[in-house]
Amino acid sequence: MAVEVTDAPGAKRYEARVDGKAEVAGVAEYIRTAELVAFVHTEVSPEYEGRGVGAALARTALDEARAANLRVLATCQFFAGWIARHPEYQDLLYQSRSRVSD
Repeated sequence: MAVEVTDAPGAKRYEARVDGKAEVAGVAEYIRTAELVAFVHTEVSPEYEGRGVGAALARTALDEARAANLRVLATCQFFAGWIARHPEYQDLLYQSRSRVSD
């Protein structure tokens, strides 16, 4: 099974399609700024669950964030869990730089 992931910036999401089909098998919705991309929701159609569609969405989206020098905020449970299991992407995670004064 071949999974193709593309960015659909007008819809603010990455879309996964399987084996060249037109139907969308999964999406990863995001909010992007000049410095940060927040992944807010990921959904895979039931017939494609457990077949690598979510992983393909995460890997493509995170690779593109790295290439664009963006930090990542994983508010979506799927992305947070996926990054936790793939330490090679943990350096992308956004770290708040604000400090509280005494």
